[in-house]
Amino acid sequence: MSDEQTVICMKWGTAYGPDYANTLFNMVRRHTTRPLRFVCFTDDEQGLDPAIETKPLPPIDLPESHRWKAWRKIALTQKTLDDLTGNVLFLDLDVVVTGGIDDFFDYAPEATYCVIENWTQLGSGIGNTSVFRLTVGSHTEVYDTLMADPAGTVAKHKNSQTFQSRTISSHTFWPAPWCVSFKHTLLPPFPLNFVKTAPLPPDAKVICFTGYPNPDHARDGVWPEKVWYKRLRKHVRPTPWIAEHWR
Repeated sequence: MSDEQTVICMKWGTAYGPDYANTLFNMVRRHTTRPLRFVCFTDDEQGLDPAIETKPLPPIDLPESHRWKAWRKIALTQKTLDDLTGNVLFLDLDVVVTGGIDDFFDYAPEATYCVIENWTQLGSGIGNTSVFRLTVGSHTEVYDTLMADPAGTVAKHKNSQTFQSRTISSHTFWPAPWCVSFKHTLLPPFPLNFVKTAPLPPDAKVICFTGYPNPDHARDGVWPEKVWYKRLRKHVRPTPWIAEHWR
């Protein structure tokens, strides 16, 4: 049996350029000890590292208002996913990998869906889909439910990860230290964020960036907030460990 591990990501539109996918690929490659298959589902493969395997975005029918939002990730739960089989590990483009990837494949081998317990909804059973492992074809109820009523489904749920969590009857959360939020876990609260640098926990494997700042913003100590009064509180000091890992 092959010990190849499949890591996937999705890139669409212009929010994240090919440098994000290339950097993610490099980080995963450095933190994987086994044979790696890295697949990027994308609508534009220009600028991507030739070593990245590219595939068209999986088809999904969404209302125009949600067509290019995170709801598109639901397409990964359909019965077939191109030629991919078995377990795949999905990573958002805007994460920073700081620890071993192999553990995500070894953890809870009987589970068909492993995901982060959302940091802002602890105890509510909601997963954050920045990092999840899925057995291809094991949870078609997510895709099928959405496709049965796309407009009604998106209207009833705040976001796609809430819908996915409530539709999958059985899921497993990663160990809490493995995946942490830069903004919700690491960034010191106001006013300490003006004088203290966000730390990197020694047992963290993936640092997730939800909304602003992005990894390059936090690396350089820039918070791109357009609303002037929010800038009074939203601040990040330059974070050197991001430069060390996000490359």
